[in-house]
Amino acid sequence: MTGAMPTVALVGNPNAGKSSLFNALTGARQKIANYPGVTVERKGGHASFSDGRPLALVDLPGSYSLTPSSPDEAVTRDVVMGRQQGEKRPDALIIVVDAANLDNHLCFALELIALGLPTVVALNMLDLATRDGLTLDPDRLAAELGVPVVPTVAVRRRGLTDLLAAVDGAILSHQTQAAPAAAAPQGDASLHQRARTVARAATIAETPVRRWTQRVDAVFLHPVAGFLILLGLMFVMFQAVYAWSEAPIGWIEGGIGALQEMVVGTLSDGFLRGLIVEGILGGVGSVVVFLPQILILFLFILLLEASGYMTRAAFLMDGIMAKVGLSGRGFIPLLSSFACAVPGIMATRAIPDAKDRLTTILIAPLMTCSARLPVYTLIIGAFIPNRSVGGSPVGLQGLVLFGLYVAGIVGALVVAFALRRTIAKGSTASFMMEMPRYQWPRIADVAIALWQRAWIFLRRAGTIIFVTTIALWLLLSYPKAPADGGESQVEYSVAGRIASGLEVVVKPIGFNHDIALALIPAMAAREVAVSAMATANAIDAGDDEEAMAESLGERLQGKWSIATALAFLAWFVFAPQCISTIAITRRETNGWKWPLFMVGYLFALAYAAAGITYWTAVAFGLG
Repeated sequence: MTGAMPTVALVGNPNAGKSSLFNALTGARQKIANYPGVTVERKGGHASFSDGRPLALVDLPGSYSLTPSSPDEAVTRDVVMGRQQGEKRPDALIIVVDAANLDNHLCFALELIALGLPTVVALNMLDLATRDGLTLDPDRLAAELGVPVVPTVAVRRRGLTDLLAAVDGAILSHQTQAAPAAAAPQGDASLHQRARTVARAATIAETPVRRWTQRVDAVFLHPVAGFLILLGLMFVMFQAVYAWSEAPIGWIEGGIGALQEMVVGTLSDGFLRGLIVEGILGGVGSVVVFLPQILILFLFILLLEASGYMTRAAFLMDGIMAKVGLSGRGFIPLLSSFACAVPGIMATRAIPDAKDRLTTILIAPLMTCSARLPVYTLIIGAFIPNRSVGGSPVGLQGLVLFGLYVAGIVGALVVAFALRRTIAKGSTASFMMEMPRYQWPRIADVAIALWQRAWIFLRRAGTIIFVTTIALWLLLSYPKAPADGGESQVEYSVAGRIASGLEVVVKPIGFNHDIALALIPAMAAREVAVSAMATANAIDAGDDEEAMAESLGERLQGKWSIATALAFLAWFVFAPQCISTIAITRRETNGWKWPLFMVGYLFALAYAAAGITYWTAVAFGLG
């Protein structure tokens, strides 16, 4: 082999800086193709030793183990074992490890070292580890591993000359000595224990902050305790949505009621007064009152993101998502969909696998967006008693809201499981997340983000909801019902007659005329369901001051059964979201096939869920 150009493979965990090191060593001398028979990218290039002798470099796909769980990992395993078609076995390995994550990265490194090839470890991103308070001893690490260790900072081209010199020395030593027998890789548990032992031995100093972070993460990232903590935080968040919002909602309702009374006392009966009292204040105002609850929900989300916890939540959910065939890359788009499905669907562009991305798009509407919150809180406030559960400090209303959010998440996972095994069949890609440092959220940043969220909501109320509500008010107000006709104005109107036709379809699942009336305009925006019911009830109430003084929830209590209310909540867990969501799905999938499929399956799920809920509730005497 003397005189032949050696081939050196760069190998290591994802996010170790391996590609940055490859680029620094090869510069523009690279060639990218696919491995024969698979759609896995092959990156090759050339570099030179200090005396000008050339060497070939191969950047292998990031892997966690020699036991592959993806096509990428299978290629890495086959190349280093000499089994890959059309690829010679490397003459040496450069194992790239992240200095700040030795415990994790050394597991794979120990497997690779056991193969017996000439090996050098590149202790990469050492500057970031030092910045975070971690001081390592490369010589002690080399002694523990039995191979040379060279500190590198690939992005700044530091340590490259020393690294190539160590590789040259390892190859020369291997050629002049009998090759050592390859050690059998240890079991998974013993590998992890050995990796922790080596990492501790190579650590000179570690700041208290870093040790504190590791101890906290040991709890927050625990597969059982961490998941229970996540559920607990979500539970507290939904309890607060009710407990903290009661007073500000009362203030807004009182203000809207005072404005209605002022308009009634100022304007004579007619078109303008009806438009303002019943359409604008009665319809749009019924949605604006839920602003405090939406801001409380986003306050918690912003605090969790700014503190560094939300990435930990993504890590916990990654394991669950993998079981249903989704990549952890889909967590952020799905998390974004809790605010609105439109940016969530757009965020799926970061998912490289086409079928994985399609699945994430199709289940994004099942995440409970902020537009559903007014519907949920209206019905829960009207029909679920405001009391504690079993004498505990847990409120029943917050518990039901928590259950609705969980139902949406579980529904999304079940649908994803079905899609990934039928129309979107494919393998699940692995995903590596870098954990940010814990930090106190900046109050100014949180306040600005809350103000932006409030402005978005109010702008939506002043545009989409306003226009839809006014259009609905006109359809509910005309033609005018005869004074002695026996029908109410709502039933006699154009909108009322359309709702009567739809009521035939939804009556088997417990829906009444009010709900049938609200379903069609709710396709423009979820919140319009509330304004639609408020407008219809305001028109029916007319100038009845006693009826005007009642909240929308109080009016619904006398017209709906609890079974109908529960069925309506179940419908909104699964029903298709607004027209904007359908439009963005069409744009992101380049056609109408998948948006129509999405609308169809969501309507089917919503109808089935509402029906099962209604029939079950009736069976328990709640009809």
